[in-house]
Order: sequence, then structure tokens, then C-alpha cells
Amino acid sequence: MKTSVVTGAAGFLGSHLTDLLLARGHRVIGIDNFITGTVDNIAHLAGNRNFKFIEQDVTEFLFLNEPVDYVWHFASPASPFDYLNFPIQTLKVGSLGTHKALGLAKNKGARFLLASTSEIYGDPLVHPQPEEYWGHVNPIGPRGCYDEAKRFAEALTMAYHREHKVQTRIVRIFNTYGPRMRLHDGRVVPSFISQALKNKPVTVFGKGTQTRSFCYVSDLIEGIYRLMMSDYDLPMNIGNPTELTVLQFAREIIRATGSRSRIVFKPLPQDDPKQRRPDISKARKILNWEPQVPLAQGLKETIAYFRTKV
Repeated sequence: MKTSVVTGAAGFLGSHLTDLLLARGHRVIGIDNFITGTVDNIAHLAGNRNFKFIEQDVTEFLFLNEPVDYVWHFASPASPFDYLNFPIQTLKVGSLGTHKALGLAKNKGARFLLASTSEIYGDPLVHPQPEEYWGHVNPIGPRGCYDEAKRFAEALTMAYHREHKVQTRIVRIFNTYGPRMRLHDGRVVPSFISQALKNKPVTVFGKGTQTRSFCYVSDLIEGIYRLMMSDYDLPMNIGNPTELTVLQFAREIIRATGSRSRIVFKPLPQDDPKQRRPDISKARKILNWEPQVPLAQGLKETIAYFRTKV
């Protein structure tokens, strides 16, 4: 039985990854300090003999007195609301936390995967964004703490790969949605759904012409699993290349929830990306992966989850 360590295991993505790994026969050691994760996301694993949980900040030394085969580094605040509230913690988990997780992988001879982000492309000047694009990022703006933490984490991961010969993988995650997202994390999907379910005004920033592409969580986690198990060691985009304007998406949410909400417009936040769409050519070719879940089906599952939380 393979042993996987998942940092950020009580988060939205980390908990779904943990479920997939357990289903595929891994023993999982989850680590989280609950800064943005919640015990509710892993409560269903209580009593599972193949799941062990450690409450710890991953910026501190990770000591595990047992063999480890895979390290999946997902710990980090991941929404604008969170990293604006926790800018220093965001920078620390991207730097010190990545250093500790890579050190664990090196010590155990384990394969390491970094959960990076499309935010490393910043407000892109190239569209769609291929992995070769270096990005257009404001390092001292309000989003810089997250963007630069992930850019540093990628650089550190490649340094461990080149100098210490650690087997590393880097996934650049684009907008993802699904059950277990936090109701008030400031991201567009929970914000729109929670507003619509309460029949409150749905808040669109700017004119709503900025674009996003939304990948359902089960599709994303499958792509990430395939990347870890592949031989590819450079960054890879995983996301849905179907592009929507934020205004189109707001209307879709109102329709899907049967809401009486109307749309209101507010000023665009600083450095908000105007376009965001992954080039997934590499994922298609190397991993034989592309999204399978249509937006209507994914929203149905997600809205059903949020109805229990509103």
C-alpha cells in the first residue's frame, strides 16, 4: 500500500484529493492547521484506518517516522478574501511550507507534487495561457502575496528537482468549483451561488466582461492524479478551456438556482485578471485528460451542496 502525505488536507481541493487517494488504495496522512480548511471536509473519514490526520502548520518541521511514497503540497490560502486577510501566512506557506514539504519528500525519497495556480500568469497578455508563458504579475499589489508565493514555490520545486534529483510535478490549477467550497471565501462561484440562493443582488465587478473558465472538482483531481503518476516534470495547466464572461456566469447561476436575484455592478478590484483560460494541449497529449463534467451538471451538484449551508 502506497503512503501519500497531503498538506492542506482539510481544504476544498485537499479533501477531495484525499478521498480519491483512499479510493485508489493509498494510505493517506493529512496535514492541516485549519487556517482556511475545516474539519467538516474530512469528518466522513473518522474511523478510516487508512487515514491519519495531523493538525500542524506546514511551515514547521514535518517529522514522520514512517515511509512516504508521495507528497501532495496543497496547503495555502487560495481565495482573494483569504490571502488579503492572511498575506504573511500566504507568503510563508508558499516559501517555508514548500521548503518543509520538499524536505520531507527528499528525506523519504518520495515523489512531490506542488499545487500551483493560474495566478502565476497574473493579468495575462497572452491568451489562452500556455505553460511557456512567464506571466504579467504585479509583485507589490494586493494579490502579490499569493502570486509571488506560488511563483517562488515553483522555482524552489524546480531547484530541488535539479539539485537534489527529487521527482517533482507542478500543476497550475485554474478556476475550480464544487462541493466543500466555503460559502464566504470571496471566490466567484460561492459568492454568486450564496447570493442567488438568498435572492440577494448578485455582485459582478466591473462590467462583467472579464472571463473565467470553470472546472468541476472531480475532473481537476483526476487530472492532478494523472500528472503525479506521469513522467512529466515541468509545470502543467489543469483546468477547463471553456471560457465564460463573469456576467454570463452570473446569469447562469441565477437560472440554475431559480433565483429572483438581480445583477448589480461594483468597481473592479485592483489587478483583477481580465482573461483567464488554460491551454490544456499538454494535459490532453501527455495525460490523455480533459474535463468531462458539463457546467450544468457541475452546478447542479454544487448548488445542492450550498443549499445545505445557506
